[in-house]
Amino acid sequence: MDEKLFQDTEIIVSKLGISRNKYINDAVTAYTKAQKRAEMEEQIRKEIKLIQESSMEVLAEFEALEDDYETI
Repeated sequence: MDEKLFQDTEIIVSKLGISRNKYINDAVTAYTKAQKRAEMEEQIRKEIKLIQESSMEVLAEFEALEDDYETI
């Protein structure tokens, strides 16, 4: 940890009245949760794109069926 970050951490833990270890554990936990959330959001974006593409394919098939029905 660089010196400035260490000093800032010491000031904060002193103000909060918690141990440095607890503060660092809480920070790592929060960062890990944020990373997992970002990964999940990216996965959801990918799945939404796949669903949209699939929906467009189904819509095109239905439109083709309507066109076939209208020509009968």
